[in-house]
Amino acid sequence: MIKLKQLFAGGTVLTLMSGIAQADYGLNLPVGVTETSKQVHDLHMLILWVCVAIGVVVFGAMIYSMIYHRKSRGAVASQFHESMAAELVWTIIPFIILIVMAIPATKVLIEMHDTSEADMKIKVTGYQWKWRYEYVGEGVDFFSTLDVASNEARQVGSEIDPATVENYLLNVDNPLVLPVGKKVSFLLTASDVIHSWWVPDFGWKKDAIPGYINEAWVVVDKPGIYRGQCAELCGRDHGFMPIVVEVKSEEDYAAWLAEQKSGVKGAKIAALDALNPRDLKDN
Repeated sequence: MIKLKQLFAGGTVLTLMSGIAQADYGLNLPVGVTETSKQVHDLHMLILWVCVAIGVVVFGAMIYSMIYHRKSRGAVASQFHESMAAELVWTIIPFIILIVMAIPATKVLIEMHDTSEADMKIKVTGYQWKWRYEYVGEGVDFFSTLDVASNEARQVGSEIDPATVENYLLNVDNPLVLPVGKKVSFLLTASDVIHSWWVPDFGWKKDAIPGYINEAWVVVDKPGIYRGQCAELCGRDHGFMPIVVEVKSEEDYAAWLAEQKSGVKGAKIAALDALNPRDLKDN
């Protein structure tokens, strides 16, 4: 009895520890901060539990058969070549399961691609190895590149400990700024090779392809800073073109936008200068 209590206590501790580990290391899909990301998470959990149920039934039947129908118990295999009833069952049941999963999945996909009625549009262009953000109709245009601290620390022989750099390789000089609670439509393309714009908390990822425009949208309901990366191998410095999105209140966003517009001439000059590759040391 004591051993059973010890085993139960040990199992409880392991279960709690696994939950903590999952929270620390993010073993599950993150919920995110947008309605899309929440829908994707709910869909993920639905399909996960459907798969768990299928696994329990299938492996349960296998284990039961191995225990109670093994040769040592005198079991004799049935000899038959076809069964219309069995074939109908294992055809109809998977079909129903697929339909049950396809209906919510299709609904989420349709909503993910609905970029209509956007409050604002931003053109995102991928370059080797930076991002360009153009606020359509606002005259605001700038480049976003890896921040100086991370760039210096990543150089061979820099003798800078990356652990001392805040948000190493995940920070930029000019973050993308969005207003909270507004539907923002993204027009994504690239100037050289295929890139991929990905912020996990938004619940989607879109390729930026030269000569082609992909569309996506987002409504972020919580102010804050959200980080992502290029998710498509795009050359030597692929790992050094992070994405930082800063979501501000409407008042703070309006003030930021006014500040950007007041310095639009200098920003355009800086944008043109940024087209020239930064003088970096070879890795």
